Amino acid sequence: MDFNLPPALTDYLAALDRFIADDLAPLEAVDDNIRFFDHRREWARTDWEAGGLPRKDWEDLLATVRRKADAAGFLRFALPREYGGQDGSNLWMAVIREHLAARGLGLHCDLQNEHSIIANNPFVLMFRDFGTTAQQAEFIPGMLAETRRLAFGLTEPEHGSDATHMETVAVPEVRGGRQGWRIDGEKMWTTGMHVATHCLTFARTAGKAGDAAGITAFLVPADAPGLKIEEYLWTFNMPTDHPRVSFRDVFVGDDAVFGQPGAGLALAQHFVHENRIRQAASSLGAATYCIEEAVRYARHRKPFGEELARNQGIQFPLVELATQAEMLRLLIRKTAWEMDQMSKPEVEKRLSDKVSMCNYWANRLVCEAADRAMQIHGGIGYSRHKPFEHIYRHHRRYRITEGAEEIQMRKVAAYLFGYVGPRRKVFEH
Repeated sequence: MDFNLPPALTDYLAALDRFIADDLAPLEAVDDNIRFFDHRREWARTDWEAGGLPRKDWEDLLATVRRKADAAGFLRFALPREYGGQDGSNLWMAVIREHLAARGLGLHCDLQNEHSIIANNPFVLMFRDFGTTAQQAEFIPGMLAETRRLAFGLTEPEHGSDATHMETVAVPEVRGGRQGWRIDGEKMWTTGMHVATHCLTFARTAGKAGDAAGITAFLVPADAPGLKIEEYLWTFNMPTDHPRVSFRDVFVGDDAVFGQPGAGLALAQHFVHENRIRQAASSLGAATYCIEEAVRYARHRKPFGEELARNQGIQFPLVELATQAEMLRLLIRKTAWEMDQMSKPEVEKRLSDKVSMCNYWANRLVCEAADRAMQIHGGIGYSRHKPFEHIYRHHRRYRITEGAEEIQMRKVAAYLFGYVGPRRKVFEH
């Protein structure tokens, strides 16, 4: 049992830090780009007159950073070498994501919109594993060049965590001599539709409400007649690019079917474990940032002539948070390492509960750490001149969106009580 990080990994972290210092820090310093990270960040990022969408200059700046990171060889790290990546492992990705988030806000990693100089890119691997030859040829290079961008149309207005009661339907139809499908329904929280070229839309094509089978995924062009962005929903975390989208008599050809007909939910679940462990690591990093900032402030601040940190009322809450962070770090890295030792189906059967533990607890921890940092900083902590409110607003959503914490706790309970997973045999007699 060697808990030391491999020297190659620590060297890689050092290379990332040099890239941030040499290439990104100067970019933050010019053209008042710091407005996107200081107390003006919400105002600077949000186009208040256009439905609360991200401002174009903000998104253009992030695109510039991604191009720089790609040119430096960092952006595609997690992808296979055949796509210009480095076959980054789950362990390495977890350590890297924690490291970047622990640095605080900056162009290196802005989790409000999943931006990072080490990209996740799960769609690329979905096309590798499920796409037709034609789809792979169009979308894999297109997504890497950002000429193809996908929104994710799964959640519906009346159905959140339970996708099996989907009301969006697709029925076979011939239109203009072309065999295809007519899609009708609505989707919620289809993030990124304002810049998407396609919406990966899930619709029931067979079976009845509640069936996991019978749901098919379709690659629907964003400009397809009948597809309409109804409204952008303003959220706790602005700017917003999470609209409600309607599909009225939308037609797509058979070539728009993504994956096997009727097996669409398998696509939605394909990279859930990788996404959850990486997002947990980011939440841990942000929590660590909040804890460290609070510790430094408590040592510096001297009300009544004595360091704030001398008070046990300040010490003990931070001790508890630091203890939880340390334990969580070990669980995340152990779980990520175990994921690297097995196939995806094995992860689902043997390790899914541990991934859920990491994710729901990390998302809860970062919210508590941000709240405590606000409290210790007092009035300035509550202001936008400190990043804690931004961190809280962003990470609070992950207690809902990356699989609600109640859903993840239910997964853990199913494993713990032997309804599924390795402990099932324990309770069979």
